[in-house]
Parts: sequence; C-alpha cells; structure tokens
Amino acid sequence: MSMLGNILWFVFGGALAGLGWFFVGFLWCITIIGVPVGLQCFKLGRLSFFPFGREVLPGGGAGSLFLNILWLLFGGLELAAAHGVFGLMLCVTIIGIPFGMQHFKLALLALLPFGARIVDADELNIH
Repeated sequence: MSMLGNILWFVFGGALAGLGWFFVGFLWCITIIGVPVGLQCFKLGRLSFFPFGREVLPGGGAGSLFLNILWLLFGGLELAAAHGVFGLMLCVTIIGIPFGMQHFKLALLALLPFGARIVDADELNIH
C-alpha cells in the first residue's frame, strides 16, 4: 500500500515539493552559517518525495532545542501550519485521509527538524 501511496504522492506534487526543498537547501548551503538550515531542508525534501512507510522521530539535545526555536521564529511555524491546513483539507474526504496524514507527518518535521530522525515504519513495527 505504501508503494502505491508514494507513487500517487510523487506524481501529484511530491516531486515538485521535494525538488523545491532541495533547491532551497542548496541556496542555504552557499554560506557556511546556512549549512545547518540547508541540511534540514534536505531532510524535508527527502521525506517530501516519498513519505509513505516512513515515520518522524523527534529528538535532540540542547543544541537542537536552540536551533529549533530559531527555525520556528524564522519560518518553521508557518510551514508547519501550511502542512496542517493541507492535511485538514485532505482529511475531509475518505480518499484523502492517507494523504492528509502524510501532511501531518511533514508538519511535525517542519515544526522541529533539528534532532529529528526519519526511519522506516518497519523499524518501528508500524504497518
């Protein structure tokens, strides 16, 4: 099921979203100071390509907390809210619920990307 979901997601917007994140990540990585932000953009890009069958595990220490607060102040909150709104809109229909759930997953990562890990659902025994 996750393969079909990933194919549909990729065709109907995931490819553009992932490429957009990678482009923004490359722009951030032009400067040395922007490299940590660029790496988080790459993390969001990888998940934006194929989110089905993967889970986000928040985590990190004091450094991650500080960077997540800065991320929230400079755009992360708006990004997470946008994914939340798209998720709610997709969950209005039964067919859209699985895609809405993927937007909620992206919202979690957009909210707290520093220290978060993306793992396969098989590693967590989630099906």
